[in-house]
Amino acid sequence: MNSLLDVEELAKYLKLQKQTIYNWLSQRKISGIKIGGVWRFDKREIDKWLRSQARKVRESN
Repeated sequence: MNSLLDVEELAKYLKLQKQTIYNWLSQRKISGIKIGGVWRFDKREIDKWLRSQARKVRESN
């Protein structure tokens, strides 16, 4: 099943401030969709993005 998170849920999941999520959205670092005026994020896509970020960090060391 596809799991959608709102900004608050994503911030808790990533252990970040909500403002960081909004900043990443405006910088296009993460993708989300607006449903009824509320940003939603596909948890699978966020997990994939996290793995790619971790890979970049490992490759730079």
